[in-house]
Amino acid sequence: MTTNKEKINNQKKEPESEIFASCSFSSLGLHPALCDQLRERMGFEAPTHVQAQAIPVILAGEHVLVNAATGTGKTVTYLAPIIHHLQDYTPRIDRSQGTFALVLVPTRELCMQVYEILQKLLHRFHWIVPGYVMGGESRSKEKARLRKGISVLVATPGRLLDHLKNTSSFVHANLRWIIFDEADRILELGFGKEIEEILDFLGSRKSGSGSKGNEVSEFKRQNLLLSATLNEKVNHLAKMSLENPVLIGIDDKKAQPDTLLERKGSDMNKEVEQPIKMTNSSSADYNLPAQLVQRYVKVPCGARLVVLLSILKHLFEREASQKIVLFFSTCDAVDFHYSLLSEFQWSPNSQSDAEHKQLFLRCKTLRLHGNMKQEDRRTTFGAFQTEKAALLLSTDVASRGLDFPKVKCIIQYDSPGDATEYVHRVGRTARLGQRGDSLLFLQPIEVDYLQDLEKHGVSLAEYPLMKVLDNFPLYGQVARGKKFVSIDLHPWVLTLQKALESFILAEPKMKNLAKDAFCSWVRAYTAHRGELKGIFMVKKLHLGHVAKSFALKEQPSLVGRSFQMQTKKRKRDQKQKQKQKGPMRKRKVASKT
Repeated sequence: MTTNKEKINNQKKEPESEIFASCSFSSLGLHPALCDQLRERMGFEAPTHVQAQAIPVILAGEHVLVNAATGTGKTVTYLAPIIHHLQDYTPRIDRSQGTFALVLVPTRELCMQVYEILQKLLHRFHWIVPGYVMGGESRSKEKARLRKGISVLVATPGRLLDHLKNTSSFVHANLRWIIFDEADRILELGFGKEIEEILDFLGSRKSGSGSKGNEVSEFKRQNLLLSATLNEKVNHLAKMSLENPVLIGIDDKKAQPDTLLERKGSDMNKEVEQPIKMTNSSSADYNLPAQLVQRYVKVPCGARLVVLLSILKHLFEREASQKIVLFFSTCDAVDFHYSLLSEFQWSPNSQSDAEHKQLFLRCKTLRLHGNMKQEDRRTTFGAFQTEKAALLLSTDVASRGLDFPKVKCIIQYDSPGDATEYVHRVGRTARLGQRGDSLLFLQPIEVDYLQDLEKHGVSLAEYPLMKVLDNFPLYGQVARGKKFVSIDLHPWVLTLQKALESFILAEPKMKNLAKDAFCSWVRAYTAHRGELKGIFMVKKLHLGHVAKSFALKEQPSLVGRSFQMQTKKRKRDQKQKQKQKGPMRKRKVASKT
């Protein structure tokens, strides 16, 4: 008789985005009421390929490592089996028994998203209590909720570790499941040490047998690890936390057959040195949805801002009811472009026609980055989920795990700091079989980045930029006949650039935002690591053109000098304060003696 593990490993490979019409959630072994919730509240008529593979294995109690494309329903993949088991406890579990399942996520937004999905799935299982703890929230309120009891807890690593150390009323003796969602991002954000401490606190290292004092059941601890990309850090976490894991979505290119774990019933606790053999991260293929249309646009640095605004205007005029996510490398860049798009007005008929000016981009514009207050981040997250048409400007805080409904297009205005981040950014579209588009901005000096992506099996077609620019009317007349070889000499580009620079010059607040964005952009550009450092080189940049891409007329040396002067002044002020504090302390000590 074949085991669940053998059935899964022998299944034929299918496209990740395919919905299994011939398979149902009930045939996977899930409770009928839970299947109803998946259909009625989540919109799942049938499981995705990843769900069909992984759910039976998780139900069987195996440790699992899931590597699958973004947008394939991984959250439901681990939540559904957990809820199925919890609702089946006899007698029913009670919140006073504490936490049974723990879901670790990298960001606050993903924490809220998983919690909201939990609430939908638990609608008919009211005795199973969902909850969350994360940075930016009130610790005292979280302690009160933990004291009452949370059956399924979603948490960010730092705040969870805080409660494990300092909240004595946090009951986790009955913990049965630990899930690492977006595991690669958790580790990239520097939570490696926190994860090790958490596993030690919970007694869930691979050699451990789980927390003591399990009053409800004698089930062994089950750990699940989910990641869209595989690297050495994920491999290390897998070695540390998973026992003989079943590998879902990992083909022979990523895990060689001779290195897959062999399950030995008499030797369950034996430590394995290398559970998964990873390929080099620089050559491993990425998991991307087949229905994702990927393009790049090659733009001279000085024309970047005009081209961005032109493409956005073209997309929203072509289809007003759509959602677009626009990625930047820094928080300052998000703030500048958000203010610009929210305030910049343009007269389509005459350059001097002030009476008939209107917003250049007429769509709902939102922003999201790590320096925003938690309440503002939550408001933005909720608004973009519910809006039918909107533009979200964001840093990489929105690139991992977040499921925004019906996002049509992803635009990467700044190239990702790590090539693997490309996968997660474009993964916000083309989810669950839906078609999606992505557009990557590159300068002519950065085109070698395309070869880096091709090493991972990612191929991009060129975006027809000239065709888009030629269709814009210049004060009521479309430029026809003449073909413009250079983008930055196109009459539409020149006219719009001039209007943008005049707007920035006339608005002191916008000028300061532009300067801050320029300085942080240059700093971020120097932060590329590894092979990318040879592609994104500051020495190759013309800083005058960089300033132009922020609609600044000043030479970058002036902007750079003012930034340096501010830094030097800050250092001088700090030294003066330290000098002043020194004598004061001495006088206080002398007066006491």
